[in-house]
Amino acid sequence: MSWEKELRELALRKELAARMGGEEKVRRHREGGKLPVRERIAKMVDPDSFREVGALAGSGTYDGQGRLTDLTPSNLLIGRARVQGRPVVVAADDFTVRGGANDGAVGDKLVEAERMAQDLRLPLLRMVDGTGGGGSVRNIEIKGHTLLPKLRMWPLMAQNLATVPVVSLALGSVAGLGAARVAASHYSVMVRDTSQLFIAGPPVVARLGQKLEKNELGGSDIHTRNGVVDDEADTEEAAFAMARRFLSYLPRSVHELAPRGEPGQGAADQEWLRAAVPADTRAVYKMRPIVEALVDQGSFMEIGRRWGRAVITGLARIDGWPVVVFASDPYHYGGGWDGPAAEKFTRLLDLAETFHLPVVNLVDVPGFQIGLQAEKTGAMRYGVRALTAVAQSTVPWCSIIVRKAFGVAAGGHQSAGRFNFRYAWPSAQWGSLPVEGGLEVAYKAEIEAAADPEAKMAEIEARVRSLTSPFRSAEAFVVEDIIDPAATREALEEFVSLTAPLRETGPRAFGYRP
Repeated sequence: MSWEKELRELALRKELAARMGGEEKVRRHREGGKLPVRERIAKMVDPDSFREVGALAGSGTYDGQGRLTDLTPSNLLIGRARVQGRPVVVAADDFTVRGGANDGAVGDKLVEAERMAQDLRLPLLRMVDGTGGGGSVRNIEIKGHTLLPKLRMWPLMAQNLATVPVVSLALGSVAGLGAARVAASHYSVMVRDTSQLFIAGPPVVARLGQKLEKNELGGSDIHTRNGVVDDEADTEEAAFAMARRFLSYLPRSVHELAPRGEPGQGAADQEWLRAAVPADTRAVYKMRPIVEALVDQGSFMEIGRRWGRAVITGLARIDGWPVVVFASDPYHYGGGWDGPAAEKFTRLLDLAETFHLPVVNLVDVPGFQIGLQAEKTGAMRYGVRALTAVAQSTVPWCSIIVRKAFGVAAGGHQSAGRFNFRYAWPSAQWGSLPVEGGLEVAYKAEIEAAADPEAKMAEIEARVRSLTSPFRSAEAFVVEDIIDPAATREALEEFVSLTAPLRETGPRAFGYRP
């Protein structure tokens, strides 16, 4: 007995599925500047490593004798692959079939991909190019009734955020559930001009009287500035490279530790750090070159550069060990935290906690932002959430007080309830509030009673400032060590060498909050 007939049908089904939405739809897809789904997967993962699951799923057409004549494949491809030699789960939408809508058999495959990542403890890579969860309104007429939204995949998605690295790439116009899948990740990327993200797209929004083009409503310029999406790429290939780089810093799951890169890579010249911070406390300086100088050369991957800009966040390596980096940016509100900055800080700290990554924090924080706008936008609520996340953190911390550390916001530069590594530069200054803002209140009566209030103000300021030297604080053991900025890299290398062996695997007490 031979199974030749069945094998021929198997080959035919695979051939039909490989056509995706058909030659014409694939052509239009390319003309829109987008790669077909199978090319996307091939460019994202290691060569010949993709093992598809559910390749035969779809809607078949049969003749009178029950023989297959055509097949519309499922518009979600799922499977396992390798990225830089490490296994991952892939879930990729095919927009050329039903606009990538998550209806029909696709829902089952979507759940299967999430469950596969969860049970195999593998990173999940989503390539999202779909129009939402319900598919076309035409389905109402086909089914004869409407569906009550039920996100069967969401419990798994929430579990995955607490268990495995999740990366989502928005590679087209994504709306509804597609947009939610992008946001529900540890790292997300949009492609400039060719990808958009909406709660509802332009045709629906037009009913509100808002006639907008796709990029006006939900382009990367919007969502990389509000924190819905972390970063943008110029091309799909660039987005794939960013996803690969992000995954390289993380373990396969919380049940493993992030791998060490090649040690001994060294750092940039350290001598210039002695002059990196201006003597004039009102002068700004560039923090990113300081970060780049302290970590392994070329290892800093900034995340979310375009939103929450008072704080710089990202991943890096020190002597090969992966770390999470926080750094103040005095070019934005002097480094003072507003709501988005605090939210961005909390989100990356959750990543550090989830995947057991040590934290390096370069501090220049004058406090929470002040003024009417800060009060109206709830800066204190977001700030308190960030401070609570710091207090709950269990990973090792090393804080470098680069310049300012004032107020409640600066109090969260590390958890006060446990041992931390902490150093100050000679440029550091700290207190409950800056001298500039507190003199007029604290010495109001004395200043007003003086014959020359301005001269009295200057006299008091000089007297108080003579007591604000970090060396005075070091005498009282307010700060553990003041170091030569050029010796900071050496201190960080000791930090990672001592704390790396202490890392422990396993889930944290509560899950990651997207």
